[in-house]
Amino acid sequence: MVKIKSKGEIDKIQKAGSILSRVLKLLKEAVKPGIKTLELDSLAERAILTAGGLPAFKGYRGFPASLCVSVNDEVVHGIPGNRVLKEGDIVSLDLGVVVDGYYADAAITVPVGRVSPLAQKLLFVCREALMAGIRNAFPRKHLNDISSAIQNEAERHGFSVVRDFVGHGIGRALHEEPQVPNFSIPENGLILEEGMTLAIEPMVNTGTYQVKVRPDGWTVITQDGGLSAHFEHTVAITSSGPKILTEFK
Repeated sequence: MVKIKSKGEIDKIQKAGSILSRVLKLLKEAVKPGIKTLELDSLAERAILTAGGLPAFKGYRGFPASLCVSVNDEVVHGIPGNRVLKEGDIVSLDLGVVVDGYYADAAITVPVGRVSPLAQKLLFVCREALMAGIRNAFPRKHLNDISSAIQNEAERHGFSVVRDFVGHGIGRALHEEPQVPNFSIPENGLILEEGMTLAIEPMVNTGTYQVKVRPDGWTVITQDGGLSAHFEHTVAITSSGPKILTEFK
């Protein structure tokens, strides 16, 4: 069942989102050649705790870290470790924060130094696909309007959207109904309502949309070894349209 949030509840989600956005900004500035992915995780956890929040991912279904760090062909759920980022990499940083029992979730993909033109284009297109989806998050529109907008934006540039992992509702739990696909399902006629809160999160690949999971049971990678990018915002549907609760300041 889709849970409708009150203004007070949305304010609480935004409080978590405000911490999250500040931490992602800090992480973006810290990304550089030579840094270990584990160092980014430690930085994220310290910053969240200092700000009065809690890491939403650590321990969730057994995930061992506060931050998902996915590099190059890694799509989502990369586990931080001793991997050293190098010039030309792209790195997706996916983070969740909980404050007073309310969750926010967001992700960015960041270039490490100078990257290839293909990587630059991928980052731009994935970010634009996210915003195309958000622009359709209005009351009385359909959930599939968000999904179709994301898919169309990615595919018109020659990229593909991952099918196996999707966005979701969010609020008192990290994952709530409804699922928010990044590809069109015409029969998905759920009507959007004021008070819905959604984590909209396109994952866009340079090659095939098909993915597989590494033996660690978490890290999702592209099946063909192509690059992948991931951008995400937590969004509230209001009477005046979409409100991004994880917006960078």
